Amino acid sequence: MSATQDPQDPKKLAALTLTALGVVYGDIGTSPLYAFAECFSPHHGLVPNPANVLGILSLITWALLLVISFKYVLFMLRADNNGEGGILALMALALRNTQRKRGQFSIFILLGIAGAALFYGDGVLTPAVSVLSAVEGLKVIDPAFERYVLPLTVLIIIVLFAVQRHGTAGVGKFFGPVVVLWFLSLAVLGIGGILRDPSVLKALSPYYAIQFFAAQPLLAFLSLGAVVLVVTGGEAIYADMGHFGRKPIQYGWFGVVLPALLLNYYGQGALALHDPSTVGQAFFLLAPKGMILPLVILATGATVIASQALISGVFSITRQAIQLGYMPRMNIEHTSDSEIGQIYIPGVNWALCVAVLLLVFSFKTSANILPAYGFAICGIMIMTTATAFVALKQVNNPGRTRAIRLLLVAFAVIDIALLAANVPKIPTGGWFPMAVGLVMLVMMFTWKRGRRQLFHRIHDGELPLEMFVQSIEASPPHRVEGTAIFMTGSADTTPHALLHNLKHNKVLHEQVIFLTIGSTDVPKVADKDRLKVTRLSESFWQIVATYGFTEDPSVPEILVLAERDHGLVCDEMTTSYFLSRETIICDRHPAKRYDMSWPQLKVFTWMQRNASRPTDFYKIPANRVVEMGTQVEM
Repeated sequence: MSATQDPQDPKKLAALTLTALGVVYGDIGTSPLYAFAECFSPHHGLVPNPANVLGILSLITWALLLVISFKYVLFMLRADNNGEGGILALMALALRNTQRKRGQFSIFILLGIAGAALFYGDGVLTPAVSVLSAVEGLKVIDPAFERYVLPLTVLIIIVLFAVQRHGTAGVGKFFGPVVVLWFLSLAVLGIGGILRDPSVLKALSPYYAIQFFAAQPLLAFLSLGAVVLVVTGGEAIYADMGHFGRKPIQYGWFGVVLPALLLNYYGQGALALHDPSTVGQAFFLLAPKGMILPLVILATGATVIASQALISGVFSITRQAIQLGYMPRMNIEHTSDSEIGQIYIPGVNWALCVAVLLLVFSFKTSANILPAYGFAICGIMIMTTATAFVALKQVNNPGRTRAIRLLLVAFAVIDIALLAANVPKIPTGGWFPMAVGLVMLVMMFTWKRGRRQLFHRIHDGELPLEMFVQSIEASPPHRVEGTAIFMTGSADTTPHALLHNLKHNKVLHEQVIFLTIGSTDVPKVADKDRLKVTRLSESFWQIVATYGFTEDPSVPEILVLAERDHGLVCDEMTTSYFLSRETIICDRHPAKRYDMSWPQLKVFTWMQRNASRPTDFYKIPANRVVEMGTQVEM
């Protein structure tokens, strides 16, 4: 475990803390809209009497303290992979600590990819449940407004996804102040509620949670399925560590977010004690009647920001999956010249939009979606804890490793208890994140296995590169002016594109470069470590470029570095790029299929066909590319 590099300048730290409030805590900050009310939902059978209200508030308090404050904010924020957090960064760290090849299938890869797959489910659920729960506040003003809830929610969601292509650079600076206003509103509303019945503060003691379990163990256990909603967004805290550093996130949590959340939950509890009939709409009823509409508008803004953070998180995790080899190439657009992390992936954006709209139309109310939401949260938390068990191994300090793992076992007990409480919700919505996660898991492993098999089929029996270079230099063909760059996945064999070009055109450029681009299990690679340039002969060069899993590969950048650091000069106007374009021919009865079934092969073929062009992904000048087609039987 190592600490991230945090800013020392107080002004910069304050600015980062403000920005982190808008990005990191939007999700967990909107939980008061629905979490407390869901605990007393009629289908749970929990009556809002004093013992139950105090018991639930005590459970909420200690869930926030143990799961968010202790596990994520204090512990997991120190478990970084070169400054980056999140389930895939943790998976990469686990693979390094187990000294396994990244491509090798293992339980650690399964945990990491399963956690990432569930994150996609969370990315669908958060916009749906957050926006719905905010707009449903209109029903508190007038029940007649109920018919406008669904159309307005759909409109907001469509607009939210439509503006993604503009990025958050232009409006991001407003996120922090809006969320600060939101948390201040939570605190003020909560204080107003607490003043109605200050005795509610007794629930700060864990005694009331213990008493709650002792009095009615089954109901208390099942209520954990709703209590887990207060910790939604915990994974976002960890995943966004690389953008802000540890200190801004910690200061924001302990200085603003945690006090505001606790005050609001206790205010809702006090209102429920004062008038049990308000428990279903306790959040909005904390406000004076004339302020409910402004509160609905502010809540809608806060939920849009929370949704924006999750959507951006899905973009980021998709890019990581692409670089780690678990997703096909996709068109990635940068929406900011100064912030490399601000990206937009059109295909993912609109697929997510369609999924969110289908979810809204299918479930219709936030209360119907909440069972699915809780299940997704628990699944991601368990995957993170299990992956951390291996990733945080201290090679030179076995004693510290044992202490860390004992702590993680304690976290796992909490995670498993919360997940078990959500198991009864599988038929009523918990199946949804499982279905999304399973689909994404199958697609990610199918792509990984398919690429491995395709690599073997292409490169099996290829001419060794060293032998080819020696033979060409000994008996050179006709050479033409300029540079030819051959993109190849193997640094040891001769690319098919070169052999085909030589066979059909009978010529070779005066300078030939073999370029292999790979990725590694660290987030970023320094420029000095980016390239390995080898001069194979008088006219042949080899470049092996390595990128981290949060970086975007760029051929122009590689050539600039090769010239600056290694003296390899390429005239842009006389350089041509040669790529192989594989067309997969599916064979039902191949001699060797490796580890892919026929259905998997069909899915892989579809993914391969719809992957973005290498010219776009690697930023190669399109007007200087020559593609050589190859048919591959699999």
